[in-house]
Amino acid sequence: MQNPDGRFDEIRRFYNNKYYVAIKTECSLPWHCRTIGRRFGSLKGRALLDVACGTGEWLAWLHQHGARSVTGIDLSEKAIQACRQRLPQGEFYCCPAEELPFPSGAFDIVTCMGSLEHFLDKLAALKEMRRVLKPGGFIVLLVPNAGFLTRRLGLYGGTQQQAIREDVLSLGAWHQLFSDAGLRVEARWRDLHPLSRSWILRGSPLTWPARLLQALALTLWPIRWQYQVYHRCSVQSC
Repeated sequence: MQNPDGRFDEIRRFYNNKYYVAIKTECSLPWHCRTIGRRFGSLKGRALLDVACGTGEWLAWLHQHGARSVTGIDLSEKAIQACRQRLPQGEFYCCPAEELPFPSGAFDIVTCMGSLEHFLDKLAALKEMRRVLKPGGFIVLLVPNAGFLTRRLGLYGGTQQQAIREDVLSLGAWHQLFSDAGLRVEARWRDLHPLSRSWILRGSPLTWPARLLQALALTLWPIRWQYQVYHRCSVQSC
């Protein structure tokens, strides 16, 4: 994608110079991501695209579990370099999500995990994901929820990436955006990444009990109170 106004340059610099400072290419995919991946069913013979693929842990797991081909795009050159080292069998491109360099109907599954909220033009990116999806395929999107109970109580302010851009919408607003892009939500799943030792034992030991309680609560809270929510989407019927 040509970038005549340099609108992606500041974001690319943030990810290259601040977000991806230390990259570990040996780390494995966390349990909660593996759980979501198993909900995709058989991956045999399927072509997958991950939008904003980061350093490639997700695509590496999908490849190991039978995907015919895996492809990733990301704005960060550092992330793409890590992907190529981790997964030489994959195809990786440094480009924005708003204009994907692929023909229409190229992929059986498209994923975008925890990144859509940072895009400059979310609707354009979603329309591109729909365009490159094969008939009968599906898209999985992980997005933050403005109705997250801890956020509403003023106890959570956002991620590191809010320094560059982070638009947190209500689940209703996300659904409307997906619909505007021609997508229909088929299923929603909780994001349970806080239910891990590394998340609970982060920061001061004084906060560990509260973090444990929140992690456990996420397994019981309704979808409308969740921190992030996975959405499995298909193309809307005419």
